[in-house]
Amino acid sequence: MKPQAQHEVRAKKFLGQHFLKDEGIAKDIAYSISSKPEGRKVIEVGPGMGVLTKHLIDQKLDLQVVELDRDSVAYLKQHYPVLEGKIIEGDFLELDLSKYLDENGAVIGNFPYNISSQILFHCLDHKESVLEIVGMFQKEVAERIAAKHGNKTYGIISVLLQTYFETEYLFTVHEHVFSPPPKVKSAVIRLRRKENVELKVPYPFFRNVVKTAFNQRRKTLRNALKPITQGKEFNHPFLDKRAEQLSISDFEQLASDLNAL
Repeated sequence: MKPQAQHEVRAKKFLGQHFLKDEGIAKDIAYSISSKPEGRKVIEVGPGMGVLTKHLIDQKLDLQVVELDRDSVAYLKQHYPVLEGKIIEGDFLELDLSKYLDENGAVIGNFPYNISSQILFHCLDHKESVLEIVGMFQKEVAERIAAKHGNKTYGIISVLLQTYFETEYLFTVHEHVFSPPPKVKSAVIRLRRKENVELKVPYPFFRNVVKTAFNQRRKTLRNALKPITQGKEFNHPFLDKRAEQLSISDFEQLASDLNAL
């Protein structure tokens, strides 16, 4: 018996699905990958019914798609036979990206909003295999990612990502171009890995300093960093500042000085 034709996949709330239905925006996102040598390895996260996928296929990329939703997988297999052997059924957050991408790899997607930050941190953990990320995010998350120091939206995700990636806010997307429409505006951003970034301290320690500094962001760093200084004498010119006032290089210097305690 042949499978019945599958005309549409219903968005599932628990997967954070909001299917983009505007073809023009889909094409703009797909073509926002800045460097497209033929055969470049690209992973699309959460392709759904393939609104971005079709435009990525047109670019002659070495494309693989990662999809957790069985209905979407069935739809893709039926409507995009060119993806034969290129559909990874599973959770992107559990993938070892080094097995699928090389140093010029790219990750793209209309990311599920409930795990969009986790997707970025997963890419950060595999930064040697991710040269570029292009994604749709909830607008306020996109603004946090691209925020500069001194801005109230500047936080942990801003510092950690901008340490290794140049971030660029591309454009805002309104609710009505999705099915179902989300309750918030969205935005597309592009991140491109910086070359030859070498921190003065191990990354896990740097990350801990940044997270600790922002955990009590209303306090000065003198108080916020007590879990790290643990009563040790630590005099530093940044201690009377708040975390949001420090640039990326300031955080690196602070972490280096704390590491020497």
